[in-house]
Amino acid sequence: MIRPFAAIPILLGLCAAALASGPITPDEVRAAQKAWGDAIVAIGQAHTAGGDAQTLAAQAVSTLYAYDLGPVLFKPTKASNVEFRPSLDQAVSYFVGGVVAEDHGFALQPWSQVRFGDQQITIDSDSAVAMGNYFFTDAASGAETKANFTFGYLKDPLGRLRIHVHHSSLPYAAHP
Repeated sequence: MIRPFAAIPILLGLCAAALASGPITPDEVRAAQKAWGDAIVAIGQAHTAGGDAQTLAAQAVSTLYAYDLGPVLFKPTKASNVEFRPSLDQAVSYFVGGVVAEDHGFALQPWSQVRFGDQQITIDSDSAVAMGNYFFTDAASGAETKANFTFGYLKDPLGRLRIHVHHSSLPYAAHP
């Protein structure tokens, strides 16, 4: 015999999922950017303190990027031999070293702050793209490095923004 209200928890779960997958807001994009910057800083701090930066980076990439949901288009700033990182392991390698020989661990710098500056954000029905400048503050010297970024976001089934496009580069510098 089927209980008449047995399907209510399932329906409530579906309703919550539908609400979670609602339109992305600019505030959600900015919160995702802050979480990304905070993770970069935390990985460097863990490394400096002798902690497990590798595990922290793997957790950050798993949480912030959408590798488990489909293809991720990742072009890191300081990548020249292996310019694109289509796998989670290659993304983690970029941040802390590992499977790609040229990687020295971008997040191991360490950085004391990551700040997203002027940018434009476009929002579609189920995705968002942000493009602009971000700034990395060297923890030792306080010097700030400016880079250009394009991040594409989508919502996972729990309603969390995840990065599925990441392109970063240094600004163009004319050669004399």
